[in-house]
Amino acid sequence: METTAKPLLDWLLLQQPGTPKARAKQWILAGRVSVNDQVVRKPHQPVAESDRVELGARHATTLDCGSGWQIHPRVCLLHVDPFLAVVNKGPGVLSVPATEDDLSALSILADFLVGKLKSRERGPAGRSLPPAYRRLQPLPVHRLDQYTSGVFCMATNPSARHHLIEQLKTHTMRREYVAFVVGRPPTTNGTWRQWLELSRDGLRQQVVSGERVKAPDADAREAVTHYEVIAEYRLQRPERLVTKLHLRLETGRKHQIRIQAANAGLPLIGDRTYNPETRRLESADQAIDFPRQALHAERLTLEHPGPTHARMSWTAVLPKDLSQLEAALRSGRV
Repeated sequence: METTAKPLLDWLLLQQPGTPKARAKQWILAGRVSVNDQVVRKPHQPVAESDRVELGARHATTLDCGSGWQIHPRVCLLHVDPFLAVVNKGPGVLSVPATEDDLSALSILADFLVGKLKSRERGPAGRSLPPAYRRLQPLPVHRLDQYTSGVFCMATNPSARHHLIEQLKTHTMRREYVAFVVGRPPTTNGTWRQWLELSRDGLRQQVVSGERVKAPDADAREAVTHYEVIAEYRLQRPERLVTKLHLRLETGRKHQIRIQAANAGLPLIGDRTYNPETRRLESADQAIDFPRQALHAERLTLEHPGPTHARMSWTAVLPKDLSQLEAALRSGRV
C-alpha cells in the first residue's frame, strides 16, 4: 500500500491547527521543523504520512538566507544565527559606525533584526524574522574600508566575538580579495611583507624601514599579503598594463592591501589615497576613471564560533561597478 506524500508545510499545518500559513512557512525556513530528526528548510518538500514531523522549541537557529537577503540597497545578508552574521557590503557604506549616528552595515543589520527594516524578498520569511532573532545584537569583529565591497562577518554574542577575534589573531580566518591594479608584478604569485605605521591622524598608512620599527616612538605593525595574478589587460591609450589579482590576507591592518600594492608599484585603480595618478589633478587625464578603489572582498572562510566549530565559507560575486570595469578592461575601452 502506498503512503500518502504531502508537502511538509501541509503536514505542519495539520499538526498546528489555527496557525497562519505564513507563520508555519517561516518556522520551516528558520530551521525549527525536523523530519525524522533531520532539519528540513524546504516547505514544499514531499513528506510521507509515515514520517515523523516535529516542531522544535522557539529559539533562534540558523536562518536560511538562500543566496542572500537584500536588507538594504547596499547590504545583503548571507547568514545569521545566534553566534554569527555574514553580510555582503556594497561600496560607500561603512562596515561599522565610527560615531553613534553613522549608517553602517552593522547598524543596518541591527535595525533589520529588531524589525525596523524588512527584507526585499517576496516570501513570508523575507518579510519578517522569527521573534527570537530580535534578541540578537550584532558586534564588530573586523571591517572593510568604506569604499571596498564584499563579504565580512559580525558576531551576534560576546563569546562568539571573542572566538572570531582569536581566529583573526591566529590567522585561521581566511580573507580573500580581488583587486585591479595598474602594472604587472614581477612574478605570477608572491608575498608582500612589510612593516606599516599609521599617520598621527590615523588616516594613512606608510611602509617603514627596519630602523624605524626599532625606534622608541614607533608603532609599526607587520603586514603580510599573498598575491596571485588572475588576468592581465593591455590598454592602448595610454599604453599600460592592468592586472587582476587574487589576494589573501595573513594579517589585517588598515588599508593593508592598498598601501602594500602601491609600495610594490601596483596602485589600485581608483584609489584616492595611495594611487598617485588618481591623487594628482595634473595626471587626471592619465588615470583610469573609476570612482573608488577597485577592491572587493570575495571570499570569507572561518571556524563557526558555535558548538560544532564547523569550517564555513561565503562568497560575494563582483558587484556591478567592478564587473563593468572588468568588461571595459577586457575590451580595451577604458
